[in-house]
Amino acid sequence: LEEIAPRPVQDTGNILKQGYLEKRSREHSFFGSEWQKRWCVLNRKTFYYYANEKSKWQPKGTFSIENYSARLAPHLRKDSRKKCCFELICPGKRTYEFTAPSPAEAEDWVDQIQFLLKDLNSLTIPFDEEDEEELYNDVDSSDSVNTTSHNTTLNQDEPNAEMEEDDIYEVLPGKEPEPV
Repeated sequence: LEEIAPRPVQDTGNILKQGYLEKRSREHSFFGSEWQKRWCVLNRKTFYYYANEKSKWQPKGTFSIENYSARLAPHLRKDSRKKCCFELICPGKRTYEFTAPSPAEAEDWVDQIQFLLKDLNSLTIPFDEEDEEELYNDVDSSDSVNTTSHNTTLNQDEPNAEMEEDDIYEVLPGKEPEPV
């Protein structure tokens, strides 16, 4: 009960992955470790990191994963945990570097983020536009069907209806010269 209570209800459905990772700090300090343990949470578009699991109301940092890419990064460490490293990179933005508890966990984080990014890209670029075009095409085709069926019903009803239209066109040019 204690664990469930502090979690915001609306967030639990959106969380795709969470757990402790070591995050490389931006400022490398001689006094503190350059790798700091952080509780990390990934939802559909955003990566959050907290001082610990209990401080969920105050993230140390958050960033949108849109336009980022994730990859394993064994070059980040020289020690036995180098296979546990991965990074999130985006041109022109800060690179985020992490160490997972195990190589399998690192792979899972990378897989989850790549899966999300594919999902985000497919939602924003091709599928929506295609769906909209199809919808518009449906509307256009049904409109053209209506107009053609409307015209054919007019023609079938009375051939005079067509002649009346012709008469109107003939009368109009005749009226124009009179005022001049």
